Amino acid sequence: MDNKAATEEPLLVPRPEHTATSEAKRLLSLAGPLVASCILQNVVQLVSVMFVGHLGELPLAGASLASSLANVTGFSLLAGMASALDTLCGQAFGARQYGLLGVYKQRAMLVLALACLPIAVVWANAGRILVLLGQDRDIAAEAGAYSRWLILGLVPYVPLACHIRFLQTQSVVVPVMVSSGVTALGHAVVCWALVFKAGMGSKGAALSIAISYSFNLAMLALYVRFSSACKRTWTGFSTEAFKDLHRFTELAIPSAMMVCLEWWSFELLVLLSGLLPNPKLETSVLSICLNTGALLFMVPFGLCTAISTRVSNELGAGEPQAAKLATRVVMCIAFNEPEVVTYIARMIPVLAISFFTDGLHSCLSGVVTGCGEQKIGARVNLSAYYLAGIPMAVFLAFVLHLNGMGLWLGIVCGSLTKLVLLLWITLRINWEKEAIKAKETVFSSTLPIA
Repeated sequence: MDNKAATEEPLLVPRPEHTATSEAKRLLSLAGPLVASCILQNVVQLVSVMFVGHLGELPLAGASLASSLANVTGFSLLAGMASALDTLCGQAFGARQYGLLGVYKQRAMLVLALACLPIAVVWANAGRILVLLGQDRDIAAEAGAYSRWLILGLVPYVPLACHIRFLQTQSVVVPVMVSSGVTALGHAVVCWALVFKAGMGSKGAALSIAISYSFNLAMLALYVRFSSACKRTWTGFSTEAFKDLHRFTELAIPSAMMVCLEWWSFELLVLLSGLLPNPKLETSVLSICLNTGALLFMVPFGLCTAISTRVSNELGAGEPQAAKLATRVVMCIAFNEPEVVTYIARMIPVLAISFFTDGLHSCLSGVVTGCGEQKIGARVNLSAYYLAGIPMAVFLAFVLHLNGMGLWLGIVCGSLTKLVLLLWITLRINWEKEAIKAKETVFSSTLPIA
């Protein structure tokens, strides 16, 4: 099917009237299952580290450091590249070019698979790299062994990440939540069996991640193959997936930078904690704080994914005002969390501040992604975290000797900076122009043969 033929179905069709109330219902119906899915997906790596914690302080420090390195050099990069599907699949679905979604998913898997090659090399040599970065040799050795077993997790992670994005951009979120829940429950059993029953220790915890990812992938792949919800968007493997890989890569790289620059700033705190006095204690404690913060962050991240889906769908459908309304509504939802923030503040004051600011700027990041402006998002994260947050964290931790607390306070400064920058950018968006650009992006793509 050529591009001319693809446009025979009109882009603009009569749509129901959009109101703030109806938009809020749409966003919350998406965000609820997305928040649950994000938490459950995050549980897999968290549970593995928790099981390692029962083996002692050194294995825990090593697994925590390995997880941080894996996130910095691998999982964050792959998740960021996969987020290009938020824009491409979301806009194609809104434009009713359903066949493109399957092609985009296949292209994403090909590009991400190639990206795994250098990642595997880094993980295989993680122990040596950590020693060169000044980490404790004993911790680095533990981290190196854990990282080598994590390499197996890359095999299912790539198609899993692409399947999740493929479904989310169609607002198919409940099956993702269910599969993530089943995987999380099963992961605890698998982890226990490998760590303690099979006597593999921390290596078993790392291997269990690959097994659980594979199980989750199998469930979603079967759903995509046999569910009527994906009948129009998945028509099987196509040679079209091998075309225009460079165009996908051009969006995937800034998408990765947008995600990675923020993710890396937090993981860098764990690496810096290894340079503090009593590194085993500091690394373990900060890892727990980061994992706790990561679980809290799943709420705003769910809103981020929901608004990204709504904005990309509406822009693809040629409805700029609906996209603008969705942006306004999601910001109202993000502001309307005082009870949650107040309750958290009584327990973890610094995390509460971080949670509140993350909730606001994550929603705005979703707007940027829905518009396909990942390059702007990457520049914002670079400025906020690496020109403001990380330098402040180093100053507070190493100059004022606030140690782990200083590292966390510094990154909160970066989060506040990001919020201000994204708010300024969002207020300047020309929604009509974004809708035109979305249409051009969708119809300039190579389409599968009918």
